Amino acid sequence: MPQLHAVISGASIAGLSSAYWLRRAGWRVTVIERANEFRDGGQNIDVRGIAREVLFRMGLFDAVKAQNTTETGTVLVTSTGKVRVELPFGGEGGATAELEVLRGDLARTMLDHLPDDVDFIYGDTIADVTDVPDGVEVGTEGGLSLRADLLVIAEGVRSATRDRLFGDAVDQKELGIKMVFGTIPRTPTDDDRWRWYNAIGGRQIHLRPDNHGTIRAILAYSRGEDLKGLDRAGALAVVRAHYQDAGWEASRILDAFDTSDDVYIDQLTQVRMSTWHRGRVVMAGDAGWCVTPMGGGGASLALISGYVLAAYLSTTPHNLETALTSYEKWLRPLVDDVQSLPRGLEYFAYPRTRLGMAARGAVDRVIASRLFRPIAAKVTRVAETKQVLPALRDAAEQAI
Repeated sequence: MPQLHAVISGASIAGLSSAYWLRRAGWRVTVIERANEFRDGGQNIDVRGIAREVLFRMGLFDAVKAQNTTETGTVLVTSTGKVRVELPFGGEGGATAELEVLRGDLARTMLDHLPDDVDFIYGDTIADVTDVPDGVEVGTEGGLSLRADLLVIAEGVRSATRDRLFGDAVDQKELGIKMVFGTIPRTPTDDDRWRWYNAIGGRQIHLRPDNHGTIRAILAYSRGEDLKGLDRAGALAVVRAHYQDAGWEASRILDAFDTSDDVYIDQLTQVRMSTWHRGRVVMAGDAGWCVTPMGGGGASLALISGYVLAAYLSTTPHNLETALTSYEKWLRPLVDDVQSLPRGLEYFAYPRTRLGMAARGAVDRVIASRLFRPIAAKVTRVAETKQVLPALRDAAEQAI
């Protein structure tokens, strides 16, 4: 029986998880990544819920835990840096999770444990996809032509391939939140906590420790001028003007962003799709259901998606429609749960007035109280389900 071939577009968490598990299920795997080399950078992510079980099954739980960012908890601070509220932390729950790692560290750990015969094509993107008998022909901008039994689109929230192939099934909702992420030098005033500051005008400032001797900084704000279409310098100029009177560490962060080689600017967009598969093409990760940091759990869902996809394909490898339908049916309730954002969340997370800030402060104190801590911890729980992970038959089992 000829070996089935999967082409995966995107080498981040969802793409690497799909590559790992499809190879375990006996598929030949080719990964196409638009970057010229593997991307190690990125901000904090966490692994929660049933995604932890996926890591255990990969044999990577301890390896990922060893990459912990060193963050020990989360505090909300005043403009002088004084702690006003400490958020609950409790192992799997809490704002800071037990498996709190950098995106690049998790991705690198997964990459290092992939089978050697997973093929990577860097510096290239998909140009066209054509149906052929019993497969698809994937053409790249670099002139390659790859025949595949399955194409997995794991390109992230701005996926061009998704928009070409699933345009009528895609709903992209702008959440009105701008975020600038970057790595900045650590100073003696930094510590091992996630420090979170809110300023009026719907502005947030975050400083988080990492395990590389630097600090991961985030500026996030509600509404304001559109950053799309601006180059980095132009976007940072707009953000600097927006944070001119924000206080706390705003000036330090913006000055460091000017020279940092690891700055990422985004406008949060939630992606919803009426279907995640058509024919021999299937979505995985943010390309199919970006939940954004407002919902949380994107990395966990990406890890889970690769396993669940491969598991159903391993039990029905020659009934693709059944496998992909089962994959979507199993995973969609987890995604829907995270994408259903509470009404008013933006105004709570990004107070715009002094009155709003005072109300937020009162709620924060209640949430952090001993009585409400168990309830607050539940809010951070994602990727939890009573469903059992489907069994995956590896290549050896399928040969029997």
